[in-house]
Amino acid sequence: MNLKHLHQHSKPHHTNIAAAALNRSQVSKRRSSRMALNASVGLSGEDRLKVTFTMPAKATNLNRHGAAVQLSRDLPVGTVVTLKNQRGTQVSARIVSVIAAVQGVSTYGVEFVDKDDNARQFWGITFPTNA
Repeated sequence: MNLKHLHQHSKPHHTNIAAAALNRSQVSKRRSSRMALNASVGLSGEDRLKVTFTMPAKATNLNRHGAAVQLSRDLPVGTVVTLKNQRGTQVSARIVSVIAAVQGVSTYGVEFVDKDDNARQFWGITFPTNA
């Protein structure tokens, strides 16, 4: 039995366990729970080429502070856009991450800029509190 060989294979396993524990720790530190709901929104702003746009978008994984938004525009992280819900409420939101880009449709993580009543009630649902 080659102990050196076993040790080399066991190290990545421990690394994977540590990474999984870190991911669980990060999830538990979320400001609010995500809800696997979809919402149609209007989104307007300026894309990477400084072209102004207004278009429909799909919001997914809604949470108290923002969502993931899918649309066919190239937006840089840090860009501030305007979201408009079906009731006509508008809020400013910042692009905080690019989650995915597949066949011309990008999914962005967005967070509300303001923490006012419009932002708190934007989705029209009550979110569970984090335990």
